Amino acid sequence: MDMDVKSLKAQPKKEISFSKSRVVRSKNKKNVVVVGLGYVGLPLALLADRKGNSVVGVDLNPERVQKVNAKQSPFADRNVGAALADAEIRATADWSAVSKADVIVICVPTPVYEDHTPNLEPVISACRALGPQLKRGQLVVLESTVNPGVSEEIVLPILEETSKMKGGEDFYLAHCPERINPGDENWNAENIPRVVGGLDAKSLELAASFYRSIVKAPVKEMGSLKEAEAVKIVENSFRDINIALVNELAMSFSKLKIDVVNVIEGAATKPFAFMPHYPGAGVGGHCIPVDPYYLIDYAKEKGFYHDFLSLARRINENMPAFTVDQVVNALNEKRIPMKGSEIAVLGLAYKPDIDDCRESPAFEIIRLLKEKGANLRIYDPFVPEKSTATTLETAVRGVHAALVVTAHSVFKTLTPEYFSSLGIRIVIDGRNCLAKQKFISAGIVYRGIGR
Repeated sequence: MDMDVKSLKAQPKKEISFSKSRVVRSKNKKNVVVVGLGYVGLPLALLADRKGNSVVGVDLNPERVQKVNAKQSPFADRNVGAALADAEIRATADWSAVSKADVIVICVPTPVYEDHTPNLEPVISACRALGPQLKRGQLVVLESTVNPGVSEEIVLPILEETSKMKGGEDFYLAHCPERINPGDENWNAENIPRVVGGLDAKSLELAASFYRSIVKAPVKEMGSLKEAEAVKIVENSFRDINIALVNELAMSFSKLKIDVVNVIEGAATKPFAFMPHYPGAGVGGHCIPVDPYYLIDYAKEKGFYHDFLSLARRINENMPAFTVDQVVNALNEKRIPMKGSEIAVLGLAYKPDIDDCRESPAFEIIRLLKEKGANLRIYDPFVPEKSTATTLETAVRGVHAALVVTAHSVFKTLTPEYFSSLGIRIVIDGRNCLAKQKFISAGIVYRGIGR
């Protein structure tokens, strides 16, 4: 789910060769092309390379191609940077690399439009570009998250039309929904279990064999392409619904004077039938805020409306507004008008200690604060290009309120004494990551999400 989407047209041809040193190790090793070298595609490419395959990455972002070839990670990820140092993968914008592959894995983005309907243009464009390069016997795997039906109803017809070949006979098609958690030190591309679905028995066999050759985890074979496509949608819809539940509880408990975090931790002491999820300023990332809409839209086309999924989305999309309300309430307590107030917004990335800002609620929070007339100082050490302050201190010194939107490690260590020394008397903890009682005891107006 990673390729730059500004231009997905085929590039001028240039000869791309695979590393022979990797191929001769074993007849089981493959020539692999990964289309899209972002948060999903690059870790997969590095894993396939580490397992002895010869890997070429196709990406139309020239800066990304240049960085990968220079063995520099195009995004903030310590593990990716370390793996690149020893990798033999090559990056290119040349689609002719596809013609030499045994396995082609598509990892381009699948976002939504402003009206929340699925935007499949990156997948469609990638298929149209690689289709003419396909050769007999090749396996194409779609890893991009899609709704059930996309592989058979969109990807397959495009590949057949552009290649002039028949899927399941001349080439093979499978879907293996990506599973990656950027910044996670425990779960990675190698040890997360995978599921695969195939167009036919041969497609399934080839895809399962490929993934079993690179991952140290179970690979479950699904009964169809649609089943495999549905797995990822269900995974993230499950998370979205549970987050919506605790977010609604947080909004309720803030009026009932109940600390929702303590309640969740109390419920989590039950050793079965409860899985803790936590409230926050909003849901971000490339999966949870997006994937449910793919199922909602597809089911609607088939005559079914997902009330539950739609409600969960509405609740979670309301959390930036609820967070801004917390800012307003805290300022009112100190008799400070929102209009003209100075507020530090700490964090732009959608999760801690990474630079990924996709669907981050920070931007809606910023929009709402500006709409209400606040003057903002924005700081994220992982996203300096979008920050208005160059350091944490310049962001927070002398502001009326500090709002933590992303639980970066550097923010989680901040103390009441630090804020007090810089003249800050109001702290809004949008991730419930600060020591609530210490801030209250220090005389600082503290507001969490449901605390």
